[in-house]
Amino acid sequence: MTAQSLVELSKRTYEIVPLKPPVEPARLEYKNFKEAPDWRRIPAYADVTEEQFLDHRWQSKKSITRPDKLLEALRDLVSEEFIKDATEGFARAPMSVRVSPYLLSLIDWNDPYRDPLRTQFIPLKSRFLPDHPKLGLDSLHERADAPVPGLTHRYIDKALFLPLDTCPVYCRFCTRSYAVGIDTEEVEKTHFKVDEDRWRAAYTYISSRPELEDIVVSGGDAYNLRPEQIRSIGETLLGMTNIRRIRLATKGPAVMPQKILTDNEWIDAVTYISDLGRKLHKEVAVHTHFNNPNEITGITRDAMQKLFERGIRVRNQSVLIRGVNDEPETMKLLVKRLGHLNVQPYYVYVHDLVKGAEDLRTTVATGEHIETHVRGSTAGFNTPTVVVDAPGGGGKRDVHSYEFYDRTTGISIFESPSVKPGQKYLYFDPIDRLPDEGRARWADPREHQVMIDEAMRAIS
Repeated sequence: MTAQSLVELSKRTYEIVPLKPPVEPARLEYKNFKEAPDWRRIPAYADVTEEQFLDHRWQSKKSITRPDKLLEALRDLVSEEFIKDATEGFARAPMSVRVSPYLLSLIDWNDPYRDPLRTQFIPLKSRFLPDHPKLGLDSLHERADAPVPGLTHRYIDKALFLPLDTCPVYCRFCTRSYAVGIDTEEVEKTHFKVDEDRWRAAYTYISSRPELEDIVVSGGDAYNLRPEQIRSIGETLLGMTNIRRIRLATKGPAVMPQKILTDNEWIDAVTYISDLGRKLHKEVAVHTHFNNPNEITGITRDAMQKLFERGIRVRNQSVLIRGVNDEPETMKLLVKRLGHLNVQPYYVYVHDLVKGAEDLRTTVATGEHIETHVRGSTAGFNTPTVVVDAPGGGGKRDVHSYEFYDRTTGISIFESPSVKPGQKYLYFDPIDRLPDEGRARWADPREHQVMIDEAMRAIS
């Protein structure tokens, strides 16, 4: 092609055919989140300065760990009926309480009964439902797959390491309520406190298994590890020739993003481990946990940008929770908002069978419905996989991958051939979400095994 031809080509114009109208910026709701919550509307924080509120030390010091103190802070914001309801709810809850001022300030106290954040962290007696008859305290059998206390080796190449048993917040739906937090009136915990000897035993096992390549450091919560502990754990694991990946699991960015912005020693330790991994051609990532779009603010954005600037990969794992994110539009907004902050939506878990949280659970059908509507709303790499963590230790199974599902009895059956070949794993939908026939059968204890036997025969 001659120079003259190139000039002529550059002069051509192309007609733009608008197949779709452009979206008005104001309608891009995922970009329009609250810059900062109005913490001063809570009487206990009326005189708190912005400097204090943005300091992780103040947030941690003022986090409330007693139900009576929590309700005292809310007394001028909610009705006496709510106070009584929550008091009785805490008495029945399997999880202890810990909420930060930041988290409390995000809750809509004009409508606390329906607020998605209140739903996750403050139990109400009026919302409780009886636990499912097939529920167990450790429904995922993490302890059964533990060669060392606090180390679960279920998948061939991955292990879950629990170096501690405390968190910056305690979630009602925690699948690890058998171990996390202090004992409650309902549950005496299996504790995994910081213990160097226990850690060394875990390291010995990990290094002895050449098939292990991926370690999830959780708990509890990696947010509660001290900087020197993060460095020690990271250096030890990255120094093993078999380890290729480390994930630091934390709910912290959703409930106290201030720590990333103001705890320089902690974030420097995470950055150090991330950089060290990169030099060794190994991946270090932070796995966090946002469930609802209202959990994301300008403070969150600033924290996620700081991680992004430091080259730290962040992925998100959500739990599908009734009244929190079980509507397609809510989940799509959450997914888009996370992607906007360079947080990759990774998993959405159909709610585990957790003691004292039956009112939060959804059905397998709900998970399928959510996945169908979310897929296609954004790029595939920012589309989470909806999974059922198969009760009994089968591991994560795609929500669509059941061998059998009866929407009347709520029984679904999964197989996990790469984890435990030949075994069958049963998940049970919440009874109150079943049709009348299913609820009637579960009301009769004699029918329980009959329904399970029917399901098993259907795939034999």
